[in-house]
Amino acid sequence: MIYRTLGRTGLKVSLVSYGSGGPSKLGQNTGISSNDQDLLIHKCIDSGVNLFDTSEAYGDSESILARGLKGVPRESYILATKCRYLDRGGVMRTPEDIARSIENSLVRLQVDYVDVLQFHVFNSKHYFDVVEQHYPVLKRFQEQGKIRFIGFSEQFKVEHDHKGVVLALESHPALWDVIQLKYGILNQTAANKALPLAMEHNVGIVNMAAVRIKLVSPKLLREQIAQWKIQGLIPQNAVPDDAPLDWLIHDDVDSVISAGYKFAADHPGISTVLTGTSSLTHLEDNLKAMEEPTLAEDDKHRLQELFGEIAIYI
Repeated sequence: MIYRTLGRTGLKVSLVSYGSGGPSKLGQNTGISSNDQDLLIHKCIDSGVNLFDTSEAYGDSESILARGLKGVPRESYILATKCRYLDRGGVMRTPEDIARSIENSLVRLQVDYVDVLQFHVFNSKHYFDVVEQHYPVLKRFQEQGKIRFIGFSEQFKVEHDHKGVVLALESHPALWDVIQLKYGILNQTAANKALPLAMEHNVGIVNMAAVRIKLVSPKLLREQIAQWKIQGLIPQNAVPDDAPLDWLIHDDVDSVISAGYKFAADHPGISTVLTGTSSLTHLEDNLKAMEEPTLAEDDKHRLQELFGEIAIYI
């Protein structure tokens, strides 16, 4: 396993980290057994994965992680969780709500502290309210030793231009130790401003949802590329209509998914890339892809020319 430094935290994180959200939510949405959930977690540990990302919003993921990590020395892994700053009705939660949320996460995770506490799906329109009202709560927990580092995950589904990340790093870069953002073959715009700002301020970047949905489905990928051709976002003859990214498969790249993980890690601002599969076979494939996390320079440049300026949620 390759390890990188998570920005100013100084934490050495595995290049592949495990995310318990996404479509699978650690197998809760795919119907795998509790034993298979534990096997996934143990496979991660045995393979050198040392960062586990979760959230109060991911069903029972915090409790499942606690069960799967039972008996593993606490100092041997890095635990990141998240709290929502809005309630389910979209109303700003109170500071007391945030405090209860953090305490409840610690109980579910069965730990005395988390390494990283993040505001979940951070949106720029709430930025200054959260900094004023909620950030002091996290700071207090940090002073109590219950949180080591503070960050947020972006709301890429709404702000695929990374507006919230840029606002945070231009306004208060010292507040944020870790940020989760989306950067991948079909979503490269973080490289324009968000990632350079993170590197400038030594903020650790966790790459989330880099290989998901359309990149892993040949049918959906064909349809997306066809749509972009119709919209004039890429030239008609830029890539084949059928299997539009199979030209990436050569040498140590054995699939489009493998290429996706390599591309997601092949930026100096990325500390770690989340994988959230509930399949042990897919997990093994993703780990194998990241043994050599680079693409051929010509392929990487071609991807950048094709998709580098497309800022669309997919």
